[in-house]
Amino acid sequence: MFSSFFIKNPVFSAVVSIIIVLAGIISMINLPIEQYPRVVPPQIIVSTNYPGASAETISKTVAAPIEEQINGANNMLYMNSVAADNGSVSINVFFQVGTDPSDAKIDVNNRVQAALSKLPEQVQRQGINVRERSPSMLQVFMLYSPTNSRDITYLSNYTLINIVDDIKRIRGVGDATIFGAKDYAIRIWIDPLKLSNQNLTTSDVIDAIKEQNAQYAAGKFAAEPIKNKQMFTYTLQTPKRLTNPKEFGEIIIRSNMDGSALHLKDVATVELGSQSYNMTTQLNNKPAIPVGIFLQSGANALDTARAVEKVLEEASKKFPEGVAYSIPYDSTAFVEISIKEVAKTFIEAIILVIAIIFLFLQNWRATLIPILAVPVSIIGAFAGMYVLGFSINLLTLFGLVLAIGIVVDDAIIVIENVERHMSEGMSPTEASYTAMKEVSSALIAIILVLSAVFIPVAFMGGLSGEMYRQFAITIVVSIVI
Repeated sequence: MFSSFFIKNPVFSAVVSIIIVLAGIISMINLPIEQYPRVVPPQIIVSTNYPGASAETISKTVAAPIEEQINGANNMLYMNSVAADNGSVSINVFFQVGTDPSDAKIDVNNRVQAALSKLPEQVQRQGINVRERSPSMLQVFMLYSPTNSRDITYLSNYTLINIVDDIKRIRGVGDATIFGAKDYAIRIWIDPLKLSNQNLTTSDVIDAIKEQNAQYAAGKFAAEPIKNKQMFTYTLQTPKRLTNPKEFGEIIIRSNMDGSALHLKDVATVELGSQSYNMTTQLNNKPAIPVGIFLQSGANALDTARAVEKVLEEASKKFPEGVAYSIPYDSTAFVEISIKEVAKTFIEAIILVIAIIFLFLQNWRATLIPILAVPVSIIGAFAGMYVLGFSINLLTLFGLVLAIGIVVDDAIIVIENVERHMSEGMSPTEASYTAMKEVSSALIAIILVLSAVFIPVAFMGGLSGEMYRQFAITIVVSIVI
């Protein structure tokens, strides 16, 4: 009989139990925590901008060449593109579940570089961003002005300069995206009537701005080789790029034969404004700018969320007057509630065990044994989850809640049977041998039946299989221990 070995060797049994508990605790600390299992395929996002282009133009000149190169990447499932009239394009590439996101990102990036030469010059200057992130949002925080003293443009740029970079450096953060970002930009509003009177086009204005708003390398004085040796070599510094509307207004569009010149301010209004006016955001009717935080694949959601909140708390100490922050969306709230519910269920189960066993058996020793045995199975299940690559999520926690009831039930059955034989005059050792001889086959049969019910779920395909695999295996691991 399998159980007789452990009855004869109680020290060995205790050591095995301690090892299982320690392995479970260590695994629990290192397991990623998230709301749901990673059922969504890994996603690589390719994004860029083509200022002034329509959605149709972008799809033909930018999205199509990039898609042509990306198509056929290793383990790729499918991709979709979204082009907007504000000049932006985003290509989402999805890979098979289990694909290493880092390898997928490298593969996609190499393919994008191959398409770079086919893209318009303006897009090449803008650059192409290739990044990997979890498709599910961890949090959304908003920087807002409760007194209406700051506008959205100010809030957006303050967030970009002082907060977003710190958040991106947090371990576990895959990306931090400002929704409706309004970066400061020099806005040139051309008067088409004045431009027409001067026989000019917008291309002439754009070419003049490009030519005169550039910083050039002018070379050096007294650099080797020279005939007469000089003690010092001087690097020439040319004027920097233009920085304010007044300087942009002095850009010369055309020089006339009489020595006069046509300046940019003569045909356009130049001002400091926002790069984009496509979106306006508010929080409780107050100017606000939202920032979405995405989790890295396999990162701990709770630890990452706490780190983000700590960074925001530190940053808020330096906020200018009239600026505050709020976190209107936080997905970790569901995970925290689930963890609390599991702990609550566990405590309730222990209380029920104590009440039932002590009430009917009137024996504290018999009551103590299940209290020690049940945590071994539940905590040990975390070691199995770690080995199998699972995470602590709503479904695995749900599995543990169900497993608590099953394990407690088995423990009560064994203890009551042992006590029954002891009441008939047997010693504890003899009663244990006899009791386990009677119920071992039944307990094993229960475990085999439950395993036969839950294990096939792990082999289901598609989204359902991915969703319930961790739930089913968590229960099996716990009851087997």
